[in-house]
Amino acid sequence: MAKDPYKLLGVSKSATEKEIKSAYRKLAKKLHPDVNKDNPKAEAEFKEISAAYTLLSDAKLRKQFDTGQVDGSGQAQNPFGGGGNPFAGGRNPFGSGPNPFGGPGGADDLSSMFSSLFGMNMGGQTGGPQRRGYQQTRARPQKGSDIRYKLTLDFLDALGGGSKRIKMSNGQMLDLKIPKGTQSGQTLRLKGKGHPSPNGGPAGDAKVDITVKTHKYFTLDGKHVRLTLPITLQEAVLGGKVKIPMPSGAVSLNIPAGTNSGKTLRLKGKGVNGGDLLVTPQIILDDPKSKTLKDWAEANPASSGVDPRNVLT
Repeated sequence: MAKDPYKLLGVSKSATEKEIKSAYRKLAKKLHPDVNKDNPKAEAEFKEISAAYTLLSDAKLRKQFDTGQVDGSGQAQNPFGGGGNPFAGGRNPFGSGPNPFGGPGGADDLSSMFSSLFGMNMGGQTGGPQRRGYQQTRARPQKGSDIRYKLTLDFLDALGGGSKRIKMSNGQMLDLKIPKGTQSGQTLRLKGKGHPSPNGGPAGDAKVDITVKTHKYFTLDGKHVRLTLPITLQEAVLGGKVKIPMPSGAVSLNIPAGTNSGKTLRLKGKGVNGGDLLVTPQIILDDPKSKTLKDWAEANPASSGVDPRNVLT
């Protein structure tokens, strides 16, 4: 059953032509498909209010609706009675046939209204194609499609950042800026370096999916860089200052005397973007089979009563 056009537009049956037009303008601006992408419900409502306005903006049709000769869709209530069919002879206000609504109201008025609301050409009297109850608008420029590229980086290259030249699938060479601390799973974008638009819009983007190789000693923890640092037994016992090679340049670390493996030493601001460098020393024997080391161990048996595994109980 066709809906009441007055209720669709939210106006009373005594509404003036100006009030009807004003109500429709507000609803059309809200429900128009160009401002409701991928919203079938809004498109359906837009079609309904457009049909309602087409009927009520035509004085003759509005009178026929008010007197019960036609329903809300403009169809004759009784095609065999005295009222007749107002659309006989191909006069269909919602189709592409002859337009009975020239002058005020109807399709001419809709065309003018949409032109002022959205700056679009609704086709006017050119007989352009119909779509969902309103004239088809001219195609808007579309963005070109994106190009994707997979790039694998060494850990230290990703940590230090820089630039890298890559060759995309379309053959173009691009210089990619790699931010410091780039991690696996990130996608770096080169705006406007994708495929061109098919109809004059902006080009698509080049999107580079990043994979970072793991490192034997370094890991990234947010802005902090964690390092498992190999040190000698002598450095652990006596302490000393060591240099750590980093992508931004070597940094110095003071190892306190008597340092055990597993202790964390912090160098503030030496990580990524203000983060810290967290160093965990790991004692490495220079030559586990060294006779000197064996003689030292035998001369210092573990008989002091200290059990390093007491912490486990």
